[in-house]
Amino acid sequence: MNSTEKDISYKTTNSYSTLNTLTKNTQNVWFVCHGLGYLSRYFLKYFKGLNPDENYIIAPQAPSKYYISPGFKHVGASWLTRENTKLETKNIMAYYDSIFDEEEISEEKNLIVLGYSQGVSVAMRYVAKRQLNCSQLVLHSGGIPKELEKEDFKFFTGKVKLIYGTNDEYLNEERIVQEHGKAMALFGKQLEIISFDGVHEVNVKLIYKLV
Repeated sequence: MNSTEKDISYKTTNSYSTLNTLTKNTQNVWFVCHGLGYLSRYFLKYFKGLNPDENYIIAPQAPSKYYISPGFKHVGASWLTRENTKLETKNIMAYYDSIFDEEEISEEKNLIVLGYSQGVSVAMRYVAKRQLNCSQLVLHSGGIPKELEKEDFKFFTGKVKLIYGTNDEYLNEERIVQEHGKAMALFGKQLEIISFDGVHEVNVKLIYKLV
């Protein structure tokens, strides 16, 4: 039996979530990419302590939803897997483009792109592929995609924050050294490394200090 895998294009619809209202008084626009197992509307809870008049948060929704064990009662979502990564990345980039087109963010606003855990990979790829010169790129407890090189961020003039917990169960000393090295190679003096005493979790206190 001969099997063939084919690609096909079709129109699809996905949601995304926002927090607060984008007005003339908004100073900071956050584009925040959640981690594995999250839904965008729940990820927004980590940003509720920011001044609502000054901060507008956009949380895209990973497209691949699944039931979470044990119990399989709650729904989570994933951005990418090792399966057909290039094609899936292309789809996510087009989805992000649509969000930015819909939101019509003024260049006068301070744009912050944040990725948490699995969200780091899609956040970095989008900034690189679309040459999105945001004021801050925040890499929180996630891995840097292997294919990205210094040349991909040659255009970038903003600040980069690499944040992780020293007791993160997904990190060991070798992995920490590896990620530090990759980040330094990509961003050099633009990079600030911030560690905290904690596990693999969103550090709200550090996020609030970003603005």
